[in-house]
Amino acid sequence: MEEKRQDLDAEKKKRVLDRMLEEVSREHIDFYYRSTSEVAFLIQEHIRKGAKLTQEDRALVAGLTPRDIQIVLSLH
Repeated sequence: MEEKRQDLDAEKKKRVLDRMLEEVSREHIDFYYRSTSEVAFLIQEHIRKGAKLTQEDRALVAGLTPRDIQIVLSLH
């Protein structure tokens, strides 16, 4: 049962980060020319600076480092 919960959380985390990726890409014209580490940092900053997230979604992604974001989005 715990494994199913972890899989569900991982899937939710991926969806939230995908949405943040779209939002950040709209804000930065040169987005696709940036390194994956820069993209992950921009996503982290976007979340930290008050991206519109539900309380549950914010709890899922609040403690992620840029490296964690890269891994979840498979940008490495």
